[in-house]
Amino acid sequence: MRNGAAGGAAQALIKFIAVSVLAGALAAGLAIPLAGFIGHSSAGVANSVQELPQALQPEPMEIRSRILAADGSLIATLYEQNRIPVKLSDISPIMRKAIVAIEDSRYYDHGALDAKGTFRAMVRNQSASEVQQGGSSITQQFVKLTLVEKAKTEEQRARATAVTYERKLAELRYAIGIESQYSKDEILEMYLNLVNFGDGAYGVQTAAQHYFRVSAKDLNLAQAAMLAGLVKNPTGYDPTNDLKRSKDRRDVVLRRMAELGVITTAQATAEIKKPIDLSRMRKVKNGCANSPYPFYCEYAVSKLLANPALGATVKERDHYLKTGGLTVRTSLDPKLQAAAQASIKQHTKPSDTAVAAITVVEPGTGLVKAMVQSRPYGNGRNRTAYNYNVEKSYAGGYGGFQNGSTMKAFTVAAALQQGLPMSHRIDSPAQIDLSGKKFRTCKGTTEDPKYTPKNSTKSGYLTMVEAARASTNTYFLQLSQQTGLCAPATIAAKLGMYNAQTLGPLDQVVSFTLGVGYTTPLMLANAYATFAARGLYCDTRVVTAVSSMSGRTIKTPGRNCKQAIAKEVADGVNRVLSAVMEPGGTGGKLNFGRYDLAGKTGTIQLNRAVWYAGYAPNLAAATVVADATLPYTNLMYGHTLDGVDISDPTGSGTAGPLWKTAMQGALKGLPIRRFVAPSDRMVNGTPAQQAAQKKIDALRQLAEKKKQEANKPPAKPPAKPPVTPPVKPPVKPPTKPVVPPPAVPAR
Repeated sequence: MRNGAAGGAAQALIKFIAVSVLAGALAAGLAIPLAGFIGHSSAGVANSVQELPQALQPEPMEIRSRILAADGSLIATLYEQNRIPVKLSDISPIMRKAIVAIEDSRYYDHGALDAKGTFRAMVRNQSASEVQQGGSSITQQFVKLTLVEKAKTEEQRARATAVTYERKLAELRYAIGIESQYSKDEILEMYLNLVNFGDGAYGVQTAAQHYFRVSAKDLNLAQAAMLAGLVKNPTGYDPTNDLKRSKDRRDVVLRRMAELGVITTAQATAEIKKPIDLSRMRKVKNGCANSPYPFYCEYAVSKLLANPALGATVKERDHYLKTGGLTVRTSLDPKLQAAAQASIKQHTKPSDTAVAAITVVEPGTGLVKAMVQSRPYGNGRNRTAYNYNVEKSYAGGYGGFQNGSTMKAFTVAAALQQGLPMSHRIDSPAQIDLSGKKFRTCKGTTEDPKYTPKNSTKSGYLTMVEAARASTNTYFLQLSQQTGLCAPATIAAKLGMYNAQTLGPLDQVVSFTLGVGYTTPLMLANAYATFAARGLYCDTRVVTAVSSMSGRTIKTPGRNCKQAIAKEVADGVNRVLSAVMEPGGTGGKLNFGRYDLAGKTGTIQLNRAVWYAGYAPNLAAATVVADATLPYTNLMYGHTLDGVDISDPTGSGTAGPLWKTAMQGALKGLPIRRFVAPSDRMVNGTPAQQAAQKKIDALRQLAEKKKQEANKPPAKPPAKPPVTPPVKPPVKPPTKPVVPPPAVPAR
């Protein structure tokens, strides 16, 4: 504004206010026509004010929201303005006196306009090129802050802060409306909750906690004086920017309070001698990046941003989440989280080239109790923003890894569901040729033209339990051929399994039971939790409740469970997978304590990922150790875990120890529960099946015996005893012949 124009506007405004005061027009809300009091050169000012409504509805204050763990402890604070509103009765009297003394000492004596202060400011400013000194009352300041809060665009914000007499008149008109709506104490309360106190602290309660770690009701004289001094220039007087300047400003407030008789000169002198004490200062960190559980926090926020109850669009939900003063309660259990984190710390290092991740889920509720990984959150070396526990559809979700033989559990469930008992035997050779063999799918058949899979463990004529204990590939491939691929794929889908990268269904291919598509620890832990819950599948949940600042409950998805498979089928799966953790099983070394435990190992091709998923009746967890580099390499070569080269990655030996340590800590203190024993039909089959199996076994034994006999070499004749040459008598020297006596003739 040019000097001449500014001076003319100032003079017109002074004339207007003087006449208005005398005429009582201000008390009437500036309802009189301004043109009669302001010269033609100020027509623009008159028009802009005349067009304004007299009432100003204060904008809801932006209030920080909190995300809490299941025990009520803080996970994260989210805000655009760090603010906690409080009642005036919860603000110390000395704080109220300090702000009034320095900002508007006659606050309780004048109306919306402090005419004396306004005249003084205008006389000093009328020759300046722009407004240099304000004469705003606390009510006018509140109006300005409210208009800034209501501004949605840069243009609106510019108008709300423009240094012009037009803006001053607009504020005055609104201020009169505010004073007609609210009492002085109500306006002061709103003002103290709205104003900026520097260093990101909005409102007196947040400022008191931030700088001094006390509540607003406990502020002392020196603290109150410092905060009151910040209001004029929150950045310039911010003690974290310039401690000396902040102290000088505080001392100005103390002297003003003494001058007004609010405190004694002796009190002011004593406080002025003291330095500003920020030894207890605590900055409230904003966002999930500053949470002790950043990956879990981001996943929870993703769920919140998908909730239409928080707004029509993601942008609206995000804004409401950061400004609505919401309290978000989650399912995270700090004890279980600590147990999983302790396992990560024991078995991995952030610098490892392989990554490890663990998710813990509660069966029967779907509540996600813990979520950890080996690589910390953040940017830079040995850090990541990827969450290896969740799908690609969520913020930071990595998209999972192929899960190997953990898929055999779904084939077991399909077989049991179709009536095949655990005693069902299949001849499972060390290698099998399935080239061109037909496998039924939900839409027809599929085959692999060249597929000759091998076992890496036990082979033979095995039962389902024996094959699961050894994770015999050729058994389960043949079992899936018998059940068809549609059955296990359908069960897997009912238990929440899908491709974590494409977000589509798992492919029904010949190798389905050996691991297909991409899954996540969260997905697999919840699927196995369904077995633990006797077939009751529950959608995963991290957000359990959301409430507004006033305590109003905001709708959020609750417990959503359904019986996905029959209880007796789940009981059978639990028995089969329990065998995995018995002595001699692939997970035998992972058993511990007196708990009922079941689980399954998983290793994918080239060992790019190894898994262990397992559960007790009241807790389930899935663990993966994987190669997260692109393009994928062989995990067996060139990768480290816990700082040591991985020479022989396996589900039991590499991922298993992480699972065991986490579950040991998580189950500690929880009640010991037992799996329900499966029915005899599940174990041994129907009488007809048992008879048929006995007949098959007898025929096999007979065939084996015949085979052995047929393969037996021809019998050799009995060996003749060795011929012993006759022993010649020793040669004696010749003797004279003996001559017999003459015969006596008979008589």
